[in-house]
Amino acid sequence: MGRFNWEIFGQVLVGLMSTLVVCQGFTDPRDVAAINNLYGALGTPPLIGWVQAGGDPCTEGWQGVQCVNANITAIALNGANLGGVLGESLGVFASIIQIDLGNNHIGGIIPSNLPTTTRILSLSGNQFTGTIPETFSTLGQLTDMSLSNNHLTGVIPDTFQQLTGLINLDLSGNNLEGQLPPSLGNLLSLTKLHLQDNQLTGTLDVLQDLPLIDLDVENNLFSGPVPDKLLGIPNFRRAGNPFNTTVLSSPPASPPSAPPIGSPPSEQVPRIRPNEPSNPETSSSSKGENFLSKRIVWIVVAGLVIVIVVALGLCLCMSRCCKGRPVTKKVPKRHEMDVHDVPGEKPKHETSLLKTSHNENAQKDTEPKKEVAAAVPKRNEASAVPRRNEVAGVSKQNDVAEVARHRDEHEIDMPVSDEYILPPPPLPPLNNPFEKVIIRPNVPPVRSRKQSMEKLSSVRTFSIASLQQYTNSFSQENLLGGGKLGTVYRSELPDGKLLAVKKLDGAASKNQTDDDFLEFVSRVSELQHVNIVQLVGFCCEHGQRLLVYEYCGNGTVYEALHIDDEIHKNLSWNARVRLALQSARALEYLHEVCQPPIVHQNFTSANVLLDDGFAVRVSDCGLAPLISSNYVTQFQGSGYGAPELEMGNYTCQSDVYSFGVVMLELLTGRKAYDRSCPRGEQFLVRWAAPQLHDIDALSRMVDPSLKGTYPSKSLSRLADIISLCVQPEPEFRPPMSEIVEDLQHMVGRARTRDDI
Repeated sequence: MGRFNWEIFGQVLVGLMSTLVVCQGFTDPRDVAAINNLYGALGTPPLIGWVQAGGDPCTEGWQGVQCVNANITAIALNGANLGGVLGESLGVFASIIQIDLGNNHIGGIIPSNLPTTTRILSLSGNQFTGTIPETFSTLGQLTDMSLSNNHLTGVIPDTFQQLTGLINLDLSGNNLEGQLPPSLGNLLSLTKLHLQDNQLTGTLDVLQDLPLIDLDVENNLFSGPVPDKLLGIPNFRRAGNPFNTTVLSSPPASPPSAPPIGSPPSEQVPRIRPNEPSNPETSSSSKGENFLSKRIVWIVVAGLVIVIVVALGLCLCMSRCCKGRPVTKKVPKRHEMDVHDVPGEKPKHETSLLKTSHNENAQKDTEPKKEVAAAVPKRNEASAVPRRNEVAGVSKQNDVAEVARHRDEHEIDMPVSDEYILPPPPLPPLNNPFEKVIIRPNVPPVRSRKQSMEKLSSVRTFSIASLQQYTNSFSQENLLGGGKLGTVYRSELPDGKLLAVKKLDGAASKNQTDDDFLEFVSRVSELQHVNIVQLVGFCCEHGQRLLVYEYCGNGTVYEALHIDDEIHKNLSWNARVRLALQSARALEYLHEVCQPPIVHQNFTSANVLLDDGFAVRVSDCGLAPLISSNYVTQFQGSGYGAPELEMGNYTCQSDVYSFGVVMLELLTGRKAYDRSCPRGEQFLVRWAAPQLHDIDALSRMVDPSLKGTYPSKSLSRLADIISLCVQPEPEFRPPMSEIVEDLQHMVGRARTRDDI
């Protein structure tokens, strides 16, 4: 035998040991423990490869996880429909650089022990509450941070002293208040700062020395003058703030913009220089020179005034002499003949046009009117056409008189042009609630805020100051809830009346001008139905957009089913069917009474409110134009979205699907999407739909709080209706009118047989 090669044996042994390490797990154990804890805190969502204990993220290809060697360096799960909370395990990660969990449904507070190695932190578009942690001061390597579109409150902490490498900072779309912290002035690398849609106060002075390229502070409460240095930022947006535009320095005593004639060059420069040392000798000599210069100036000015007065006197005399010449005496005769040619008589073509217009209006008034639902009140429909015709008639008379005056002044025989007396274009019939506000053919669009305001006679205009007073400065104790369109606060008027104020996010209405917003409010105010929350008023001031609704004191159906145990256990079968019927009537009104149909696009149990008598009031009706495409994607993942939303299609039948999900909530007492359930039961429709025609399985699905107090026939019938509503194909879902009819039949049978 040959000599034993210990070197080869050593290499084989090292290979076997490394293979054994890989089998046990290649990823750093600290990172494995941290990501396991994070997965549990998020509610164990359906993420590829993720497990709650053990595993090897770096070699098994966990969804959204990126590694360098054996360390997790990034978790990127933007828009992954995550919920739960972040927990307190993020600080355990050894080398993580990027954490991107934006556009999910994660709630709770932002943890204070974030990894100090973090460079990119994105938690935007979630449900975080509480304040911004002061421990952010330890993130010295941070370059990008976005906490936008959450529900963060309180002041921005003064913790930016060490974040000198921060380049992008986005805190917009929260409820932050107070003044900007002084340490923001230390961010000497900051080029992008977004603070819009908060309640921040004070001045912007702390930002004036930063190398900003993109600054957005819209829709806050900043005051004081804007620093001159900020005005040179290429992308600076500041609308919606009560800035004081006055100049800091006091204006000069004399207002002339240019120096007087004959003044020496020394008077053309500012006389007061605060930073320049004073010299008594120089100042005394300059006073003497200034005094002499002033005397010379006044002498010159007095001479010019005398010359001007003499010239004006000569011109006045010449004009009087010219007026006395006999040539001009013909003008009054011609003027008198033109005016009194046919006293009190209008041109024939004008009279015929007026008669035609009045005949057409009379014929329109005698035509049978269609019955219109509450969205278009009959009082408005009856008064709209006559009012415009009356104005048109007066306008024609004024136009004729104006033509005569114009003709007389110019001393020519100017015939009355047709363009001055044409009747207004005919108004289209009011067949839907939007007719009163859409731009009609041949009618100029509404450009003036005053004209737009005149169309909002049925709603009240509130000021920012009054709403701040009624909501106690939008305090946390008056917060009713928040969604993707904005935050809702309870307000109490001086007379004790309660209202709900929806403060729209800037992202929801950023593409609307003030006049567009007024037109939008006018359309929403036309929606009038007993099962729809009524718009009471609005605010459009300093760039802020707020909608004021009637207040519903018993919360929402979501709260009644999933939060308020007292209401939940007292919610009988009879009451649930009535809630379904009233909700269906609201959607029937939007889909089939309003023309063109109005699609809700956000129908959930959280938007079905309950008034003091536990009657349904559906909210957010008519607000679909404010919903962004990003929210539609999130809506699909919430359990309420119909399958066709994946293709970007949203119709009335999509609302029918969402209504079916709400009925499933009423039937089972479960949430539309619940992470705490087993994976196969998290989406309510996927779990319940296959069992709706199995009577035994259906009985087991019923909300246990009902304790079997429901008739089997009614249960089976409601399950049939739900099954039709949640059909995957939109064309197989029934219209809301058929659903209302079926639910009414159930309620009618219950009243006669008392079996519901």
